Amino acid sequence: MSNPGDHRHLRLSDADREAAAQRLNVAMGEGRITLAELEERLDMVYRALTFADLEPPLADLPLPPGAVQLHPEGAIDREQRDVVELRTEMGTIVRDGDWTVPRRLRIRTSMGSVKLDLRRAVVPHPVVEVEVSSGMGSITIIVPEGVTANVDGVRTSMGTVRSRVPSVPGTGFPHLRLTGSAGMGSVTIRHAAGSWWRRHWFG
Repeated sequence: MSNPGDHRHLRLSDADREAAAQRLNVAMGEGRITLAELEERLDMVYRALTFADLEPPLADLPLPPGAVQLHPEGAIDREQRDVVELRTEMGTIVRDGDWTVPRRLRIRTSMGSVKLDLRRAVVPHPVVEVEVSSGMGSITIIVPEGVTANVDGVRTSMGTVRSRVPSVPGTGFPHLRLTGSAGMGSVTIRHAAGSWWRRHWFG
């Protein structure tokens, strides 16, 4: 029987997992863990069910200054979570120009289209978690040279998942980690039109 004073057995909220993921991203930015360790530990965090499950991936890391300690009530500053959701049913969402990319993006469309252009965006995080759900719609992410993306976590039934950028993270550039589903729609990660041509002839 669980000790009433021991909260380790209590179930986690989404906010608790996001707080843990934020601590891991900070640790990676400080050089405490490698990118490979970050991805492994993030996988543990997002699969965690209780507070006890969060102890292994966080046990050897200090609490970052200003961060909120995890506790059963799940109280956490909204800015710490840094999650943005873009959703459309049959419409179109376009985000380009100067904008700041959050640490975690949720992109959902039923029959519409979402296009994100990161070429002039500010990406303050070494790894950006992108959760997609395209239904019968399309999701396109345009990235600048150097940015990498792993789409292995995106499942599809009759849809298309295509990445035209390297999947292995590079040094000094952001890395996109995609999960979710394409359904009957499409998910595409690519450089701007003409990038390959310019590299081929003027590289």
